[in-house]
Amino acid sequence: MNRLRDAWNAMLGHITPRTVDAAECVVSVLLSILVAHAIGGDNVAWAAFAGYMVMRGRASETVVRGLLRIVGTVTGGALALLLAPLVATSWAGSAIAMMVVGTLSLYRALTARRAYAWLFFGLTFAMVLLDKIDAPATALGEFVETRILETVAGTLACMAVSIVSALTVRRRWPAAPTPPAVVALWHPAAFYHAAQAGVALALLIGVARAFALPALAQSAVGVMAVMLVPVHGLGAGGLVPVSARLAQRFVGCLAGAALAALYLFGADGHAPVLIAGTAIGVAIGRMIENGPHSYRYVGTQFTLAVLVMLVPDNYADGDVLPGIERLVAVLIGMAILEPVLLAGHWLAPRYALGGGGRAGLDEPGGV
Repeated sequence: MNRLRDAWNAMLGHITPRTVDAAECVVSVLLSILVAHAIGGDNVAWAAFAGYMVMRGRASETVVRGLLRIVGTVTGGALALLLAPLVATSWAGSAIAMMVVGTLSLYRALTARRAYAWLFFGLTFAMVLLDKIDAPATALGEFVETRILETVAGTLACMAVSIVSALTVRRRWPAAPTPPAVVALWHPAAFYHAAQAGVALALLIGVARAFALPALAQSAVGVMAVMLVPVHGLGAGGLVPVSARLAQRFVGCLAGAALAALYLFGADGHAPVLIAGTAIGVAIGRMIENGPHSYRYVGTQFTLAVLVMLVPDNYADGDVLPGIERLVAVLIGMAILEPVLLAGHWLAPRYALGGGGRAGLDEPGGV
């Protein structure tokens, strides 16, 4: 009995808050997938990614973050319902609407107190508009409904896991609080930076209409995610920090895709293997993301690639093509953004290269 107790205590001694966080994310993602399937979500991977990204070490922070994600999704979807019928048939109208909404959304995500809601306000609008261009015969309300359903499924699952964890394991392994963001009422460099994201999003409209590529909504997610850098890092322009994030995004996506490919070939359509690969990939990605190094963003993108490739919309048919299309769309968004950054750096006015106080998200890129 003493040996069993000693072995148990030794095992518990190896558990850290970082380990608990990874376990929370795995459970949250798996529950998000279950809930999304139960309510008939069309893009289950998006629900799974919500279940991953909303999670924070403290339940209070997770709940607030989750509510902001839902509010931003609902308001962005409502704006899309209002504007998309007016602009979806026009290349110029779509591009202008995308640029204006994208710029406003990212600027407020960089500088506002409720930054996470602002981020998803613009993201949801962009995703719905690109989905409508990709499949014009589908009713606009269906796009908005599925985005809201997927977000709510992943967010509520994550909040439930976080609350249960707070009442149990987090009592022994508590997490440190996230430092509060500092609000900037006006920040010229941040606005110039956000405008570059708006231009890249507008160019996505042109790509969508010229080449009819699928899943470009994921490109919009990628553009806004990598542009979400701390405002204090924009003192010398956004080219260097965003390019570094693009490089980390590329490495993370390739590494995650490589792991996912191993499970895809080994699964041969068997859902349990895909689910096991998803759990392992999420745990690895979160451990990288929480590591004491400068390339934590690699972990986030590693997880993204695993989820878009290993979480099919229907396990029964095991169709992996949508996941591959979404991963390709991530790379397309990166390819569009980098030239815009180079041009923006070359054309940057003096005020856009000036200093500025810290503002916006403490963990940029938290999509």
